[in-house]
Amino acid sequence: MIDNETRAVRAGEEIDGEKLSAFLRREEFGHGGDLSIEQFPAGSSNLTYLLKIGDDEFVLRRPPFGNTVRSAHDMRREFEVLSRLSAVYRQAPKPLLYCENESVIGSQFYLMERRCGLIIRGDTAAQRVSSPTVREGAVGPSSPSVALDRLRTDQDYRLQVCRTFITNLADLHALDYKAAGLQDLGRPEGYCKRQVEGWTTRYQNAKTHEHPELESAIRWLDQNIPPESAAALVHNDYKFDNVMLDRGDLTQIVAVLDWEMVTVGDPLMDLGTTLGYWVGPEGGEAMLEMPFNPRVLRETVTRRDLVEMYAGASGRDVSNILYYYVFGLFKIAGIAQQIYARYAKGFTKDERFARFDQFVSGLGRLAAAAIEKGRI
Repeated sequence: MIDNETRAVRAGEEIDGEKLSAFLRREEFGHGGDLSIEQFPAGSSNLTYLLKIGDDEFVLRRPPFGNTVRSAHDMRREFEVLSRLSAVYRQAPKPLLYCENESVIGSQFYLMERRCGLIIRGDTAAQRVSSPTVREGAVGPSSPSVALDRLRTDQDYRLQVCRTFITNLADLHALDYKAAGLQDLGRPEGYCKRQVEGWTTRYQNAKTHEHPELESAIRWLDQNIPPESAAALVHNDYKFDNVMLDRGDLTQIVAVLDWEMVTVGDPLMDLGTTLGYWVGPEGGEAMLEMPFNPRVLRETVTRRDLVEMYAGASGRDVSNILYYYVFGLFKIAGIAQQIYARYAKGFTKDERFARFDQFVSGLGRLAAAAIEKGRI
């Protein structure tokens, strides 16, 4: 699947265009013209909309409706982090305007620049190869069909794309976050323990079903918490779903998106989350259908390949990668459980989330299997 397309706003996730337009006029934002609002439909956490004002295009980010974990959807924090990060990390989009007044659209929100490119996820072979919302020439040759055909047929190219993806994560981890003014973003000491305990609490608070294998993995994680390997800026949700690629060359990254969970912590915990999303054939057909990363990559590039790429790019010791992989599976299950709980309570009508309880169960089975085998 290719995605930089927008759709009509989903039912129940509309925002008041008149109030928003009036606010933007008061802020003298944009160059005038009527406001139109569309939605980027693929995200599963914070909601993302495309605003068109005359010839200008901007992206609006707001928390999900029915949000019960306010700290996980802190718009001001995300805005301020991106303000600093975009100055030193070109893949981070630049934020433009923050609104604290919840009366405008029902929540805090911010606007940021629009980046144009391809986001590839799921089954690339079955999807369109052009997008009406990707501007010609914005990020290079407008030939996504050629690049995607090569992705499907050329294993060396697939490895190049994955190497760029992983090297970019290593580059983020090598960034001097103190020089960027982000030293107060998190507390690296005790990070691993806080992550396990924090996600355990979030999972339990959102729990709707019993998942014995996942809960067994939680106990294993709690009993085997490692000391921190280092302190680095971590994205915390790094996957192809959050990476925008050049239209004509998928080995070039145009943007990294969705910085809502960014913090300072252990980079191997970040890598573990990336590996947790990398469900290969061993996960079964239902798990392979999850769209977070391109299926053609997950079927031909292994997690061990990704780990070796990261070790080569970062020079870090990855001998305990099993722990971080199991943590990644658990954390993703916690995220999915929170989303499913919102769906089960009627706060979102997005049918993509109707089977997320099965996704949580599948992640638990993968975690249990990895622990039993002693390898990723």
